[in-house]
Amino acid sequence: MSVSPLQAKPFFSDKNRAFWNLQAVGWLGAFLMRASSTIANGQPLSSLIPVLISTVTGYSVTLLIAVVFRHLLKQRPLVTWTVSILVVVIAAGLCAFIDAWVFATQNKSSETAGLQLFLGAAYLSITLLGAWSALYYAINFYLTVEEQSDQLQRLEIQASSAQLAMLRYQLNPHFLFNTLNSISTLVLLKQTDRANAMLSRLSSFLRYTLINEPTAQVTLEQEVDTLKLYLEIEKMRFEDRLRPVFSIDPAVAQVRLPSLLLQPLVENAIKYAVTPREDGAEISVSAQPAGENVRIVVSDTGPGLNEANVHPNLSTGVGLANTRDRLLQAFGERQTFDARSTPNGGFSVTIELPMLTDEQTKAAA
Repeated sequence: MSVSPLQAKPFFSDKNRAFWNLQAVGWLGAFLMRASSTIANGQPLSSLIPVLISTVTGYSVTLLIAVVFRHLLKQRPLVTWTVSILVVVIAAGLCAFIDAWVFATQNKSSETAGLQLFLGAAYLSITLLGAWSALYYAINFYLTVEEQSDQLQRLEIQASSAQLAMLRYQLNPHFLFNTLNSISTLVLLKQTDRANAMLSRLSSFLRYTLINEPTAQVTLEQEVDTLKLYLEIEKMRFEDRLRPVFSIDPAVAQVRLPSLLLQPLVENAIKYAVTPREDGAEISVSAQPAGENVRIVVSDTGPGLNEANVHPNLSTGVGLANTRDRLLQAFGERQTFDARSTPNGGFSVTIELPMLTDEQTKAAA
């Protein structure tokens, strides 16, 4: 789904533009309210002149107040509020003086005393400027809270990405050590062709891990292809003792998941199912739809969990723990992770995660 180029931006995305829009709309509204009240009271149209001058005065004065308030926002609260009240009172007095002078000039025959005119205009000016100031600080407080919330969210995302990267980086050295150790053994045995083939496959595998970011997501099809490349390397070590089987439903081939999510599970199966047995074991990887999720199962025909064998090692290894943590980081509570022995022997890890494709990911973004 493409994003419309005409999509509206948030009102406060440009603070300067938002200020001028609110300033214009607010004072225009104040003028219309006072003008309609004047006309409704049967006053002549000439009475709108003082209202217009008062509005222009208020508009201009609040621009100066905004400059002062912008500097006061950086001060201590006591200084901010004390100086703000003083500025509003002085500005209201200035506006009231101008309003009283304009009214007295236009209505020379009026019997209203100058002090009464000033006090009446001062009451109105303090009300308008006080409301304007309260709104100014309220909007700035709201924007400050929003900025802090956005910053906190960005920091949480960065922390989550860093944790995902750390989990990914914990996996590669273990596999690399085993493979290089096997290559070293082949070289010592002067099996150079096999050592060269393993180096070639290792370079292809490492090229994939370097191209993809630790926090990146890939399709299940890409993950399986990488897993097959990894198993080709391991199969050179174990030959017929390692028997991989894949059963991937085409309907879930484009589902996205964290890169190299399944590799530690297969590595775990090789370590505890293939390595200790002379006849090796079968390792199967299957994926199929499960309602709105995709169910991925990595199982083996090894000894499974038992108190005398591998249970203590599995409980402290990084493979299962890293996979569980990466799933939690990527999908939160929308995923499930279950590891257990199968009834006929062997070990099975079942993962369920949301069926998100590349198009759905872009639409959500």
